[in-house]
Amino acid sequence: MDTPALNWTFMTEVPTPPDLRELLLPGEEAVASFKTVRDTATFTTKRLIVRDAQGMTGKKVEVYSLPYSSINMWSSENAGRLLDFNAEIELWTKAGHIKIKVGKGADIRRLDSLIAWAVLNSPAH
Repeated sequence: MDTPALNWTFMTEVPTPPDLRELLLPGEEAVASFKTVRDTATFTTKRLIVRDAQGMTGKKVEVYSLPYSSINMWSSENAGRLLDFNAEIELWTKAGHIKIKVGKGADIRRLDSLIAWAVLNSPAH
């Protein structure tokens, strides 16, 4: 397997941050958001947006935008138990390989379902 280009951790599902609306296109809607280590990841009707606060103060923010049409394949891995501390999802994309660690406060089945909904309903698939 190739080394992941990016590693993210989705810790728990949270309300979508109000300022995320600035990043949305007309007709694009937020579907679900997850707390990450330093910011949030949001599934929209068109893409996955991951915001990552940078530096000591967190005032600089890097934003990743992954259109669902660029995801070629994904996998989910867990122990099949309700409390699984090692669950993860991997995405193979046109941009590279992405690994998402799933925290104990996030439901891997929900994440897997969101990715399936997003990718399989994407116009390019």
